[in-house]
Amino acid sequence: MNQLRTIIETAWEDRSLLKTSMTQKAIHNVIDLLDKGGVRVAEPLGDYWKVNDWVKKAVVMYFPICKMETIEVGPFEFHDKIPLKSGYAVKGVRVVPHAIARHGAYLERGVIMMPSYVNIGAWVGSGTMVDTWATVGSCAQIGRNVHLSGGVGIGGVLEPLQATPTIIEDNCFIGSRCIVVEGVRVRKEAVLGAGVTLTKSSHIIDVTGDEPIIYKGEVPERAVVIPGSYTKSYPAGDYNVNCALIIGRRKESTDKKISLNDALRDHSVAV
Repeated sequence: MNQLRTIIETAWEDRSLLKTSMTQKAIHNVIDLLDKGGVRVAEPLGDYWKVNDWVKKAVVMYFPICKMETIEVGPFEFHDKIPLKSGYAVKGVRVVPHAIARHGAYLERGVIMMPSYVNIGAWVGSGTMVDTWATVGSCAQIGRNVHLSGGVGIGGVLEPLQATPTIIEDNCFIGSRCIVVEGVRVRKEAVLGAGVTLTKSSHIIDVTGDEPIIYKGEVPERAVVIPGSYTKSYPAGDYNVNCALIIGRRKESTDKKISLNDALRDHSVAV
């Protein structure tokens, strides 16, 4: 692994090395390791997520060394540089037509993909449902037993290299048409109601206490979140700006599925 990293780091500084067979072989090896779960773009270390930027570099350099090819799947035709993921039966992954994952994305055993899309560098944990027309962007990290509801958009983050990718941790529920991008971290067991949009600059406001508490770039564990707005003054007047509101917490004392149902019911959250 150290040898691979050294080759990748050296080629990153000198792109002429992309023409050499040794560099190309190293890049392909890293992508194959990503595909098998042997390496990750980011990995949890306790409460901290470590970004393996050298792996990101390999992903970025994979594109210029690959050639465009026609991929035929029955009556369907694609024209791309990156092959499609395959061997789902052996991997223990359920894939419903027309679900697509690119080679270099890791799907742990027990993942279910409805007609959806998972991009290169992503990691998706066991028991997770990627529901209809949901997309998991490049290098996004999706935990175990997560539900990405219909139309959810999880953004990809390739550059800047040191930036943490978008992260959805274990046992989260992401409601339909939610958008989570720019490396936002949704911590364990959080619930996002339908239509929540989160960027690094979005105000995530906890309104459960006497005074609001504002978070940015991170949703706390077990938070129940809905779309909201706040008033902001501009030279032309006062206008409402979109935000997200934390209106409660899932209970630790109950089973996760029961807790989720309770959270949705108790707080009248649309999914």
